[in-house]
Amino acid sequence: MRKRIRLGFNIDHVATVRNARGDDYPSPLRAAVIAQNNGADSITVHLREDRRHIRDHDLIELKKKIKIPLNLEMALTPEMLKIALKLKPKYVCIVPEKRKEVTTEGGLNLNYKKNYLKKVIHLLKEKNIQVSLFIEPDLKTVLLAKKLGSNNIELHTGKYCRFFRTRNSSIIKKEFLKIKKSAILGKSLNLGVHAGHGLNYQTSKKISQINEIEELNIGHFFISESIFFGIANVLKKFNKILKR
Repeated sequence: MRKRIRLGFNIDHVATVRNARGDDYPSPLRAAVIAQNNGADSITVHLREDRRHIRDHDLIELKKKIKIPLNLEMALTPEMLKIALKLKPKYVCIVPEKRKEVTTEGGLNLNYKKNYLKKVIHLLKEKNIQVSLFIEPDLKTVLLAKKLGSNNIELHTGKYCRFFRTRNSSIIKKEFLKIKKSAILGKSLNLGVHAGHGLNYQTSKKISQINEIEELNIGHFFISESIFFGIANVLKKFNKILKR
C-alpha cells in the first residue's frame, strides 16, 4: 500500500486578486492558514522577478506565521538566491521564468547555466534547504537532476493536463507514461518525486495513481474552485479524491 500522498497549496493567485486593487486583501497569509488548518501539507509561493502576485513581505509573513513547510518557487537568478538563503524556507523549487509568460511554461532547461545551477543547489543545501527542480518528464533530465545534486524533482504535468481535455486517449496515455517512467526512475535514484501544473480533480486522481509520486502541488485550479466553494471545502474534496 502506498504512502499518503502530500498536497501542496499554491496561494499565488490570492495575491493576484489582492494586487488587482492595490489593497491588502484578500490576504495570502489568511488563505495559507485556512489551508493549513484543513489538511494542506505545505504552502507554495512563486516570487517572480516582476512581483506580479506574491511579494517580498508575503514571504516574511508566511515564514513567521505558518506551521507547515513553505515551498518557495524561484528563478535561477542571484537576486532570488540571496532571498532564499536569507529566508531559509524548508523547500525551494527552481523553475524557469520568462517575464512575458502568463504562467510557467514547461520545465527547467538543466543544461542552461549548468555550472551555476549546480552551485546554487549546493548553496541552498548548505542552509538545510531541500531543493527541487521543476522539469519535463524526460529520463535524461531526471538523470541530470540527480547528477546536479538536487534532493527532489517536480514533474511538469501541464502537457498531460492539456491533452486530458482533448479526450484523445492515445496522446493522453503517451504523456502519462512519460510521467510514470520519469517518476519510477527518480524514485530509483532516491530523488523525492513531486508533480504539478494544471492539475484539477480529475487529473490529480490519475497522476496520484503513480505510486512513486509523493507530492502534488496545485494552485490555479485550487484558487478558482475556492472562489465558489471555499478553501476548506476544496481541500476536503481533494482529500477524498486522493484518499488522504
